[in-house]
Order: sequence, then structure tokens, then C-alpha cells
Amino acid sequence: MTSEAQIAEILGIRGRAGDATSLLLLADEVNKGLPLSALNRVVSQVAPFDNTFIYRFVPKSTLARRLAHQKRSASRRKQARLSAVQGAKVARLAEVWAFAKEVWGSDEQARDFLFRPHPLLEGRRPIDVVLANEFGRPLVDGILGRLQYGSAA
Repeated sequence: MTSEAQIAEILGIRGRAGDATSLLLLADEVNKGLPLSALNRVVSQVAPFDNTFIYRFVPKSTLARRLAHQKRSASRRKQARLSAVQGAKVARLAEVWAFAKEVWGSDEQARDFLFRPHPLLEGRRPIDVVLANEFGRPLVDGILGRLQYGSAA
């Protein structure tokens, strides 16, 4: 299974001074609002060729407003942030992405797995199941775990 450090790396989260990256730190970061840069990092890794994928996390108009606000606040270096719900969705995908890369060994193969319909998900794509709600991640993790240990999946 993936480590908290791998997930934090994907999200671009750095631990506090002298603090090891932990699930509690990740939870704190999600609750206070992940920066938009975390969303951009995950989207650019998971779906680099899909310019609309980002809107599965934040509606287009909301994203435009946050970016405009961030631009106006540039002098204060205030970075636009995701809501806790949006951040949880991004973190959930980051966790699955890290696990898929670990199992498949490459970004391309992990991406192919996530975006291809899977029979154990009734023909749904793992990416869609993960993003639908928090109950999707364990389903996809289960498939990845079976693949990792050589079971039928």
C-alpha cells in the first residue's frame, strides 16, 4: 500500500518543520483547504491530456473566480484554496493514483487502468468510481490489491 509520504508528494504537501508526514497532517491540510496547486498537480499527473478533467473537482466558474481572487491577492501571497469537500476528493484520487502507479509500475499503465472500464466495477471506469464518492476508493483499492498480489482481478 502507498505511504503518506507518496500521497503528500503527489499533492505537493510538505510536512511542518521537524514533523514526519502523516495521515493526520494530510487530514489537517485537507480540512483547512488544499491549495489549488495540489489540484493542478494531481490533474496534470492523472489526466494530462484532458483539459476539462479539472472541472470534475471544481466547477469552471468557481475555479475562474478563485483564480481571479488569487491574482488580485498576489501582493499578499494569498493562495486560493479548495473547500474541504473538494480537497477530500483530490486527496482520494491522489491516494488511488499513488497505489495504481505502485501496482502498474508506470504512469501510462496506471492511467490506462483508471480510465478503462473494469468488469468488477460493472463496466464502470475506476476513475469514475473513485470520484463519485468516498465508497468508491475501497472498491478500486481492492482491485489494485488483488492485482498487486496476483489474485484474479
